[in-house]
Amino acid sequence: MSSIKAYIKWIVLGVTLFFIIATFKNHWQAVTEIKINSQGWLLLLLALTVTLFAHIWSAIVWIKILQLFKQSCQYQWGLKIYLVTNIYKYLPGNVGHFYAKISAISKQGASLSIASLSVLLEPLLMAAAALLIALLSHSIGLIETTKNLNILFLQCFLLISVLVGIHPFVINRVIYFIKKEKNQDRENIYLQQYPGIILLGEIVFLLLRSSGFILALMAFVSITLQQIPMIVSAFSFAWLLGLVIPGAPGGLVVFEATIIGLLETSSLPIEVVLTTIAIFRIISILAEVIGAGLGYFGLNR
Repeated sequence: MSSIKAYIKWIVLGVTLFFIIATFKNHWQAVTEIKINSQGWLLLLLALTVTLFAHIWSAIVWIKILQLFKQSCQYQWGLKIYLVTNIYKYLPGNVGHFYAKISAISKQGASLSIASLSVLLEPLLMAAAALLIALLSHSIGLIETTKNLNILFLQCFLLISVLVGIHPFVINRVIYFIKKEKNQDRENIYLQQYPGIILLGEIVFLLLRSSGFILALMAFVSITLQQIPMIVSAFSFAWLLGLVIPGAPGGLVVFEATIIGLLETSSLPIEVVLTTIAIFRIISILAEVIGAGLGYFGLNR
């Protein structure tokens, strides 16, 4: 089974990488002609700042998840752990950041089951937030996530399943069952309330990330207010696929291929889209590195 997953991962990576290379090849001359003026550099710096704040915001949301599981978590400790371990997702396997967070929470006295669920709940809610934005955008015609009704129904089913699955009634019984199987001390309530506020926090995170992308795009081309909802929708859906589809660590390649496909038919010049995507990936990684530095040196007291 693991070998099949590895083959699928490499096939997805190969196909999407081929698509990106082919698109760049067809438009490389136009891309090389793009220049950045002083205002453009200022917008790119602002995009970096907003992207960095998005990661800090995501760390705060993660701390709130821990508190929902009745875990005592100081903000300084939570910010440090989240920001430092966030760059581990670029390690081979794409699970290093999960393992590091689970290990850190367990060392604070939490059981392995609660530590694991609290960490896994974060990307699950991120995916739900992105899927919610994508489906709403599809329903009002901002983007077209699929032409296949069966896939559209599947997307709706998955969203509903996640929203039901994160209910305290479900999660508390899952943890209770795990502890019962391991003959550990049990209680009836582990998750105190429905994490609706966390879902809202993840939506804000996506809006911040997409704002960073829009600012990077504005460094090369003027954006109208009417275009912003479409760009936010395209970004959210591309980010979702980068999160859930097996590919390179950190959603590399899958995100880029998806957003190229979604914005290729828009009124935005394709050469500007390609340039923005390449630069925004650099901005994203740089923001995560700065965040890790802030977490390690600024909060390591």
